[in-house]
Amino acid sequence: MTARIEDYALLGDLHTAALLGRDGSIDWLCLPRFDSPACFAALLHDESAGYWRIAPADGGPATRRSYRGDTLIVDTEWDTDSGSVRVTDFMSPRGHAADLVRIVEGLSGRVSMRMDLVIRFDYGHVVPWIRRSDYGLVAVAGPDTLCLSTPVKVRGEHLSTVAEFEVAAGERVPFVLNHVESHRLPDAVRSEAERALAKTEAFWRNWIDRCSYRGPWADAVRRALITLKALTYAPTGGILAAATTSLPEAIGGVRNWDYRYCWLRDATFTLQALLGTGYIDEAKAWRDWLVRAVAGDPAKLQIMYGLDGTRRLPELTLDWLSGYEGSAPVRIGNDAAGQFQLDVWGEVLDGLHLARETGMEAVETAWDIQRALLDFLEGNWDQPDSSLWEVRGPRRHFVHSKVMAWAGIDRAVHTVETQGLDGPLDRWRALADRIHADVCQHGYDAERNTFTQFYGSTGLDAALLLIPRVGFLPWDDPRVAGTVDAVQNELANDGFLMRYGADPEGSVDGLPGTEGAFLVCTFWLADALHGIGRRDEARTLFERLLGLRNDVGLLSEEYDTVARRQVGNIPQAFSMVGLVNTARQLGGASTQTRNGDPRR
Repeated sequence: MTARIEDYALLGDLHTAALLGRDGSIDWLCLPRFDSPACFAALLHDESAGYWRIAPADGGPATRRSYRGDTLIVDTEWDTDSGSVRVTDFMSPRGHAADLVRIVEGLSGRVSMRMDLVIRFDYGHVVPWIRRSDYGLVAVAGPDTLCLSTPVKVRGEHLSTVAEFEVAAGERVPFVLNHVESHRLPDAVRSEAERALAKTEAFWRNWIDRCSYRGPWADAVRRALITLKALTYAPTGGILAAATTSLPEAIGGVRNWDYRYCWLRDATFTLQALLGTGYIDEAKAWRDWLVRAVAGDPAKLQIMYGLDGTRRLPELTLDWLSGYEGSAPVRIGNDAAGQFQLDVWGEVLDGLHLARETGMEAVETAWDIQRALLDFLEGNWDQPDSSLWEVRGPRRHFVHSKVMAWAGIDRAVHTVETQGLDGPLDRWRALADRIHADVCQHGYDAERNTFTQFYGSTGLDAALLLIPRVGFLPWDDPRVAGTVDAVQNELANDGFLMRYGADPEGSVDGLPGTEGAFLVCTFWLADALHGIGRRDEARTLFERLLGLRNDVGLLSEEYDTVARRQVGNIPQAFSMVGLVNTARQLGGASTQTRNGDPRR
């Protein structure tokens, strides 16, 4: 039976990631990259789709587990009738090949252990050809080779590989799984487990030592930052939305999406989190990825790209997988890449503005790219779109999208005024005023004193909480307080926020069914409560959010308030970024993306 979503810990090497359950089973691993086909896909089906478990022969969940300090190394311990044992799991920073290392250590007594390894390439679809080697086994299929190295004797059993062994107090038994392209010699990439452990621990400790955050909730912030780093594709600096695909927004539902890509709208929030905690190099790498990805015709700007800037992300369903707890379909790729989402132009302009304002070394072509994006916005800001929530229903004039169009123009005005760069200042000022007036006229419900989800709507949207955060209105504007009250009253579910109102017929988002409370929206609510002066309430809400993290500090995309469990893809970068930025906001750091007070 598949574990609960919150039962998983993350392992990674800045190229890919694995999910490790409390029972010692790795149920998800894509090789060689985050977005490659999985060789362990039990997460989305059952054990026949691939997994790797090392645990006491008696089975059962671990007695305790934790990350080893501020690292991405997981120590899992079992206390059994015959003794105690620890399994240490990690992926070492990528060298020539991916290394997944597991070290079994006897702590007391003598414990009987069992290893089960089921390799199924292409998301559980392909059974590899396996041969024995001097050091373990080699599994080959198509472009992929996996090599298992261990001193333990392994054997084949029902198209799987098993091992049974005992470990006594003080003994350490290594297992190393290497991935290489099938045309390479596997002997050339074998890793030594203990050396890899020392290297990995040193890497993470050195990295977290650069963290400059010293405010409240520092442990949670550091863990969130480590998770963001683990979701970074090192060769390009791109940060993916999550390590998984198709974990459902509602158990048994169809809202199952592939999040192993990089979303442009995450740019500003991510830059705030990185720059605000001392990670200038990571922020610069993310900014540089952003500039490369958006280069070209501004009319063809996408909301998301592949890890290396790939544009084509065709959406397919994997019908041989039953889905997490029966939540089908399982999807790879994402058709939302082709949607028109107006806010993205503003998000990119806002992010590049933030990078410049914080003194990050400028990219030579950045202003040229911004000018091209501004030209597109000028001619298209009044078009309906699919919103930041990527609704698959009709396009509408979403208020948040218009606000972000305003933000993009506003940042350009500010840049020309303060940085001396060239641009049609009077024309941009007039355009910003025109967009602002349009939103206030058509997107505001004076009777209820709240902005609405889209023009002519009576519904609400959690993204409206960002109106003061981007400087569209000041925090003390009565319309802001009214919107915060309305959003909290109408969209809160047990205190946690839904993205927008219930839509069982799918008339807004074009999809049947429901979803959980969206965690980053609830972080936005905590920010907004703090911004309008309800600071004790904001702090209480933030600490409730921290309480939703799993035992190793991770958050998925959403939370099911009825079943009391995490739902959606995990770990979710947007949730972890929200945690960092809200901790900074409540701790006294500003997260408004524009210097100074809003002009209106």
